[in-house]
Amino acid sequence: MVELLAHSPLALFIVQAVLIIGVARGLGLLARLGGQPMVIAEVAAGIMLGPSLLGWLWPAAKAAVFPKESLGLLQMFSQVGLVLFMFLIGLELDPKVLRGRGRAALLISQAGIVVPFAMGALLAFVLRATLREAGVPLGSFMMFMGTSMCITAFPVLARILSERRMMQTKVGAIAITSAAIGDVTAWCLLAFVVSTVTARGLNRALQTVGLTALYIALMFVAVRPFMRRFGALASSREGLTQDVVAGTFLLLLGSSWATEVIGIHALFGAFVLGVIIPREGGFATLLTDKLEDFVVVFLLPMFFAYSGLRTQIGLLDSQQAWVLCGVIIAVACAGKFGGSLIAARLCRLSWRESATIGVLMNARGLMELIVLNIGLDLGVISPTLFTMLVLMALATTLV
Repeated sequence: MVELLAHSPLALFIVQAVLIIGVARGLGLLARLGGQPMVIAEVAAGIMLGPSLLGWLWPAAKAAVFPKESLGLLQMFSQVGLVLFMFLIGLELDPKVLRGRGRAALLISQAGIVVPFAMGALLAFVLRATLREAGVPLGSFMMFMGTSMCITAFPVLARILSERRMMQTKVGAIAITSAAIGDVTAWCLLAFVVSTVTARGLNRALQTVGLTALYIALMFVAVRPFMRRFGALASSREGLTQDVVAGTFLLLLGSSWATEVIGIHALFGAFVLGVIIPREGGFATLLTDKLEDFVVVFLLPMFFAYSGLRTQIGLLDSQQAWVLCGVIIAVACAGKFGGSLIAARLCRLSWRESATIGVLMNARGLMELIVLNIGLDLGVISPTLFTMLVLMALATTLV
């Protein structure tokens, strides 16, 4: 059996997919019984299949089913799944719900960036002798820690709001809009950090911000009217032919490619295209019906598994390490929850609504894992800090 998996990449991938989907769905049933969203189970499943549990209990099985050389294919499937999922989130977000709430969402999103970023950078400075890798510039380390603290997991938040049927409520609409604006800002910050680490300079970071603004303007001014006419051709199930679906996929890939080249990740290109697709006539609903089950059930768990395979809880092998992990979680919660709550109160929301938005904005799961994987690949954070921040992402999403 082991020899067959070693010589057949397809057989190996099928076994991996069966395990990932089976464990995620099994844990999902338990999570729902406990009143938790499915995404908690998917993150936990990824960690369980990695070195933290499977690799600890049965190293030979983990090495046979998830050998290092197979992770490239798993990563590629996970990235495709993320792009398609962000497109679906854009389709589900009705811009009409956001009317009259843009000012509140903008203030909350920026407060939810500035406060946790400052607290994260300060924490990095305090812990520089303990957690910073040798050779990593202090400025880059502080900026990356600040960026990791100010992320809101937009796709995860959208799934939580959807499962709780809060997407169309006032609080849900403000929270999801704030998360979208905040994540664009956070990705611009991340682009600046990446430019600094790779010695590409300040000009590259400023160029990223300018190109992002230009891209958004072109999508809403030029592409949106075209999508309205395009959607009118497919306003019925009979009209949504394979050619129409193929055309939509080409636009999706083009939009994702543009934002990937700009430097703010392909996910935002997918999300923006989903947002500008018209809701009239049922075009967005029909596309969602065609894609949702395959993306959510098959592709998305691949990303959680890939991240889990890189998480090594065994690295936290001392009381000091767990104390530091607890400090990171506490600072992350205080910065994001506190900043969002105060901003919401300034926008004249009630204490209950403000606290709800603060809790929702504190969810970091999916987007945080993406940022952390980038930081680990760049060498800005160590595997130990990566594990601590993954646990922080899981804890804040659970809350």
